[in-house]
Amino acid sequence: MKPVTVYDIAREANVSVATVSRVLNNTAPVKASTRERILNLIQKHQFQPNALARSLIKKETGMIGIILPDITNPFFPEVLAGLEQEARSNGYTFFLCDTGSSNQDHNVQYQRESEYLNILMEKQVDGIIMLGGRIDLDKCSREMAKEVAEVNKRVPVVLINGNLPGAKFHRVIVDEVSGAKQATEHLIGLGHKDIAFIGGYKQMSNTVKRLEGYSLAMEQAGLPVREDWIITGGFSVDAGKAFLNALLAMGGPRPTAIVCANDLSAIGAIKAAAKAGLRVPEDLSIIGYDDIPLAANVIPELTTMSLKCLELGRTAASILHLLISRGEGTELLTTLQPELVIRESTAPPRARD
Repeated sequence: MKPVTVYDIAREANVSVATVSRVLNNTAPVKASTRERILNLIQKHQFQPNALARSLIKKETGMIGIILPDITNPFFPEVLAGLEQEARSNGYTFFLCDTGSSNQDHNVQYQRESEYLNILMEKQVDGIIMLGGRIDLDKCSREMAKEVAEVNKRVPVVLINGNLPGAKFHRVIVDEVSGAKQATEHLIGLGHKDIAFIGGYKQMSNTVKRLEGYSLAMEQAGLPVREDWIITGGFSVDAGKAFLNALLAMGGPRPTAIVCANDLSAIGAIKAAAKAGLRVPEDLSIIGYDDIPLAANVIPELTTMSLKCLELGRTAASILHLLISRGEGTELLTTLQPELVIRESTAPPRARD
């Protein structure tokens, strides 16, 4: 049987193709009785508009690309949930491109980002959202930045919590310096003076900013920043375990509190503390960063900085929609403020023996 087309619907409804199109896309008012007649015929024939034909007419595919580094990290699915909610409400579906950074070295990750950028352009997506990966590098190479800038000339690209040199991108970020400063000030306000920092990568801008916020709070409180108490090299639970064990192995007075670069490393530190016979928060206060769902479901429940992941994702998708539909968006930079979430893993320090 020959498939029913929009022309068949228009002919049977005794209206123009443009009128049927207005009903399908809800782009302009149509007389109620005419709309009902068209909708009844669409239902009768189980008519499905041809996506390719519609894209040729509208110059849009209704598809966006999302490139992220590690879908197994709970932070990214939370942001993705906000992206999906907002994108779906505006009629988009998306290609999800996971570069799999947890299973390979970073150079391979950046190579896969390049491959995905090419694939998404071949798929003729209407726009791209990037989070993690090269946009998080504190010093990204000009070549890698230029590659994304060239894509941005063809379709709009929105960056989440990152930046690239040499070009202007629409960006949605959370104030990471302020977040780490608040986290450290929370511990200082509880009476802690010996505070360490663990987690992250020193070549990543998010770690650099969180270290900056930690150091700023310590300096403003007149407290020393001990370089040997700053340990970086990973964001995982296993990294958090290793970092806490390294702190405990140093001997001498240990920190009474720890600022962690993210929640996973904080959870690792809690596990290592328990194995070492330390109670959290009685013997050691630990604060995380991100507020992933697991943070409220560990024992003790993790005090952390919320990056408002859902709002972050929704905002980025909203800006991308404006860029696609209007050719313009909001300001180049949209900044969200993090929020301190106090739970059970932080408390005043115990008096030293």
